[in-house]
Parts: sequence; C-alpha cells; structure tokens
Amino acid sequence: MITPIASPSVEIRGVTKRFGEMAAVDDVSLAIGRGEFFALLGPSGCGKTTLLRMIAGLETPTAGTILIDGVDVTRMSPHDRPANMVFQQYALFPHLTVAGNVAFGLRYQGLPKRDWTAKVADALALVRLAGLESRRPDQLSGGQRQRVALARALVLEPKVLLLDEPLAALDQKLRKEVQVELKTLQRTLGITFLFVTHDQEEALALSDRMAVMSHGRVAQVGSPAEIFERPETELVAEFMGASNFFTAEARDAGPGLLGLRLASGAEIAVPAPAPPRGPFRPGDAVRFTVRPEKLTLCSSVSPDAAAVPVIIENCVYQGVSTLWMARGAGGEQFVVCQQNGAPVTGLPEASAGTAAFLCWNPAHTVVVQ
Repeated sequence: MITPIASPSVEIRGVTKRFGEMAAVDDVSLAIGRGEFFALLGPSGCGKTTLLRMIAGLETPTAGTILIDGVDVTRMSPHDRPANMVFQQYALFPHLTVAGNVAFGLRYQGLPKRDWTAKVADALALVRLAGLESRRPDQLSGGQRQRVALARALVLEPKVLLLDEPLAALDQKLRKEVQVELKTLQRTLGITFLFVTHDQEEALALSDRMAVMSHGRVAQVGSPAEIFERPETELVAEFMGASNFFTAEARDAGPGLLGLRLASGAEIAVPAPAPPRGPFRPGDAVRFTVRPEKLTLCSSVSPDAAAVPVIIENCVYQGVSTLWMARGAGGEQFVVCQQNGAPVTGLPEASAGTAAFLCWNPAHTVVVQ
C-alpha cells in the first residue's frame, strides 16, 4: 500500500516501458514528496534506471503519466523539464575545465555570459570545489569529478535532481564520505533528490523513503526502517539481507493476533498481518523471517519459547561479529549474526555438529508473502 503524498514533487502514474515484448517497467505508480531524498533500490535489470530515465525525459513511456510539480512532463523534452540528471560515469567533457563543465548547461537557458561566472562560482562553492575552476577532469580525483557532475546539475537550479548510481565509481571509503556530503547537500538545498542504487546500505543511509523494485514492478515502498525491519514479501526480505525463512502452522490466537505453531512444537503469537499477507485460517502454512542479527543460539529453551532445533555446521569470524551457519531438522539452512564480545548464549564452545536451538523474541517475527 502506497501512502498518499499531499503535495508530491514527482508523480508516476501507471507507467510502463516496453522494449519489444519485454516490459522493463510494468505499471509503476509512485508519489515522491517535495524535498524528499527518495531511493529506487533493486538488483540489476529490475527497471529502476529505465524509470529514472523516463522521469528525465531520456526515454518515453509506452503508457502512463509522469508529473513534476503537478505539470505533465510525459512528452516534454529533457531540457524543458525542471529536473537534471547526474550519470553514473559523470559524463564530463574532458576538453573543458571544471568551470566550463559546470557552465555548459547555462548557455541553453538564454542567460548572458556575464551572469554565468557568479552562478558557476556559487555551484562550485556548494560542492566544495572553489579554486579548482581551471582544472580539467583528468586532473581531479574520483570524488572531485563526482562533485563537478553534481555542480553542473545544480547550477541549473532544478526542482528535482536525478542520480543514477552516483557513487558506484568510488572506492568504499570515499563512497561513505561522499554519502555524508550528499545527504548534507540535499538538506541544505531542500530540493527533491531521486536516486537509483543496487546497494542496500547506501539506500538505507541516504534515503528518507525508498521503493524496492523487482522485474519492473514496485515490490514495497516505505522508510528505510520499515523496509529493513518489516519486509512484506520474501523477495524484499532476501534482497535486504534476511536469510532465515521458516514455515509454521497458523493457529487461532485471539483478536488481532496470529498464532504460529513452530517446528519445535512451541506456539507463539504475533500481530496478525494486514492483507495481502493475511488473514490466515487455522492449519494454513505461514512463511515468516527473522533477521540473522535477531537470532541467538541456545543450548536449551522453555517449551513455549520462540525456538527451533538446529545443528551447527560452521562459523565465520568477521571481526566485530561472527556468522554461525546451522541446519534445521527439515534441511533448512539458517544464519545467525552475533556481535563479538560475549560467548554464544549457553554455548561458549559451540562447534560443527553441536545441537542447539535458534531462539528469538516473537516481536521480531515478520510474516511474508
């Protein structure tokens, strides 16, 4: 369910894009708020970049409507839209200086050339590149080239800034530094940022809200916390790093609750999920997930605890945490992520072949489609 936005900056209504028989984007509807930092997240080929290019005007929808600030821009040319795009590879002109690259789009706005200098200086100051006006792209670092591309887009004062995997070309350390800069810049400007990424951590760190896409459709829209903690489908849960999926039998647990009979025979009660994930009738099979960091390994449990029996198969030390791999009685594989600093509960010397229980707080049980 997509929450209505009172005064959206970007509206995407039933947009489809076909290439021959293939639907790269399939009947997508989204509303993005003014001043929102919004992420389109998903694996390669899910349609996120095609959707971004349609908003920019670089692709034309096969069906549907795109509005920016209430104006239908579906058939409008790219340079007439109040939106600018920062490309993954920055697309800087190698023969132009930093100032020349940033000023490139101003000539199409009909401004006198004398007015360009102040605008270019302001844009470069905004991205902390003042003093580098005379350098060429090959004299800049990756992070500096990325900021030139940002300045070139921002100097045109767009209402919406579109970013296609803007940090993909940076190394991990620099990427985290630029993430902070990008977030600060967006807050300073207060304009709508819409960015595409396949990196879950990047989307969680930067966005106010995000849409997870799969096979050309939107699988779920929500805040980073909602998507991470409460995925609605198994597909979204897997993409956000959940690796533990269980099947339980639905039981009657009273109004507003769903009873689950676990493989261990224990029964727990969780909030009844809203449609389309529910309702369930007693005896129905219910799929649910518990994130690796919400699980613990225990040597014994009480009969009514949220737990299932497993055999530990392996562990991987990762510095701040240890990953434990275990297998359930039905052959299911589970992963437990435990912060280092304390032994596994009741199993300080656990090793391959050790019998144990996967234990968790029932509140961390997330029913998925």
